[in-house]
Amino acid sequence: MVGGVRDPMPIPIPGSARARLLSAGIEQFQLHGFEGANVVEIAGAAGVTTGSLYHHFKSKLGLYVVIRDELEKRMTERMEGAAAALGGSGRPAVNAALEVAFDASVRFGVTRILAEPRPDVAPDPIAATLGLVLPRSARSAATMLAAAWRGALRAVADGVPPATARRGLRWLLDLDSAA
Repeated sequence: MVGGVRDPMPIPIPGSARARLLSAGIEQFQLHGFEGANVVEIAGAAGVTTGSLYHHFKSKLGLYVVIRDELEKRMTERMEGAAAALGGSGRPAVNAALEVAFDASVRFGVTRILAEPRPDVAPDPIAATLGLVLPRSARSAATMLAAAWRGALRAVADGVPPATARRGLRWLLDLDSAA
């Protein structure tokens, strides 16, 4: 508990069953996506039983949501920082936010996880963050920009070299001056 509020994602003790399940979940969801990953393989990779997975996360979806929420939180923090460094709003801030989050997703090896649609019905924090960075008159573009970002991540997950996917994303972000 922190200040009387229960921490929804306590930092797992390194080497604990929970930590190993999170690590194995990231690996399996990155390789196979949510639908293709299976609890037996995740538990096996973590060196635990499926019962341990269900104890800690209740379901495959529960594990996925914890991972996805944490990854999206890390991406939105980077996006906010990049945008703030360029004045907080406008095209340069939006471009920087998307590129920083793209690069971090590639570096962390979580492109497929962040590219695929969420299996739960949670709001899109990437689009919400972009909505705060876009000028009021262009906020409706937040969902489209988030989709372009996820498309570039999906391309990397499907084998497109990151530099090629990044160039495609940059082209989309700057249509007025792109040739």
